[in-house]
Amino acid sequence: MTIPRATKIVATLGPASSESAVLERMILSGVNVVRVNFSHGTAEEHTGVVERVREVAVRLGRDIGVLADLQGPKIRIGKFADGKVTLVEGDRFTFDLDCELGDESRVGLDYKDLVHDVKSGDTLLLNDGRMIMRVDRVNDRTIECTVTLGGVLSNRKGINRQGGGLSAPALTAKDMDDIKTAVRFEADFVAVSFPKNASDMYMARELVRAAGGKALMIAKIERYEAIGNLEEILKASDGIMVARGDLAVEVGDAAVPALQKRMIRLAKEHNKLTITATQMMESMIESPVPTRAEVSDVANAVLDGTDAVMLSAETAAGKYPVETVTAMARVCDEADRSGSFALDKEFLNRTFGRIDQAVAMAALFTAAHMKVKAIASLTQSGSTALWMSRLDSGVPIYALTPEESSRRRMSLYREVHPVLMTYKAHDRENLLLEVEAKLVELGIVGRGDLVLMTIGTPIGKSGGTNTLQIVRVGERS
Repeated sequence: MTIPRATKIVATLGPASSESAVLERMILSGVNVVRVNFSHGTAEEHTGVVERVREVAVRLGRDIGVLADLQGPKIRIGKFADGKVTLVEGDRFTFDLDCELGDESRVGLDYKDLVHDVKSGDTLLLNDGRMIMRVDRVNDRTIECTVTLGGVLSNRKGINRQGGGLSAPALTAKDMDDIKTAVRFEADFVAVSFPKNASDMYMARELVRAAGGKALMIAKIERYEAIGNLEEILKASDGIMVARGDLAVEVGDAAVPALQKRMIRLAKEHNKLTITATQMMESMIESPVPTRAEVSDVANAVLDGTDAVMLSAETAAGKYPVETVTAMARVCDEADRSGSFALDKEFLNRTFGRIDQAVAMAALFTAAHMKVKAIASLTQSGSTALWMSRLDSGVPIYALTPEESSRRRMSLYREVHPVLMTYKAHDRENLLLEVEAKLVELGIVGRGDLVLMTIGTPIGKSGGTNTLQIVRVGERS
């Protein structure tokens, strides 16, 4: 059996990818998690497409996770009378809270607090930094600027202050309603936009729990302030998204590659998940093939050790959603195989105080020094599989569990492949024989292969993994 792809793919759903036939082709091409973007669409539309995803997944026998991505604060300008204007360097331009429809000299603001967040001399970046303005004067209701980089400015484009410092809260009233929708369709992950600190993530988690949800919480790192608070945000989250679009606008695009590597490294050290996102295969919105630069970008994220790479408009609104997933899967496969595995040095700085963590680390250390075909983890919650996936061993980890919610969450874990298994035996030896038979049935291992198995007793207890067993397939049957 071919070793399955270690790095997972997240695909954003939208008009190009909402029908069952397209969803089926995307899943067969390599999608592991679908993203529902609450910046667009209605609660009914999101619920409907999630239902279709789950129906297709059941039919295909796949475990597909669902990521609900909250919109966050609308840090945007208002509308123009003609839909857009063209501004050139040296033009004077005003952001006016009282302007309903803008023109070549002014436009309104959806984000009313901008007048309190900026001062003379600040730099404002619009439309992901494609236009730049210098703030000349700030009044109670207006911000007067000079255009320093011109271009076409259209309705509701984003606006950022270079260096961060915007006071907008991470969670809006709309986000709070959307959390309830996400809980109703049983989202496996909830992504919080623009968190500044751990408090934002704690609040989001409490809102999810209060609504009855169990989703893992993903912090989107896209604010300047979040970089300085990265470790506290990691501790308050289950994972982070390296959201390179808004982050690049606030910190400068040249700083993003090094920050990406640092964020992925820190997340793995804290046993957290990572998703690398934004413009990964942007050209495939219009083209059936990626650029060489995009291929390198995706490959480098894989080599950095990200759990997943994410597609946005490419699959939500692009012309080639299936082809884009296929191309990304091909790049991830190649990069996965070319990675180097040197686990010994990774163990030197690892500390752990739980028995199940110790078993997970022992399994990885053993896999690094023996010719192991696979690691099989019998798990309820998926915690042991998560800890094993934080270090790259090059050995696929098969997480066997009867829990559907756990399997969907593990669809995002690097190198972890969830497997449905309902335990029949209630003693360890017979259960291990069941696992061995399941792996053989699926074509994962064959007679004579070496497999590491982790298991907990009493059987079925969450967090109870306490045993590592080395098994040569076929020797005990």
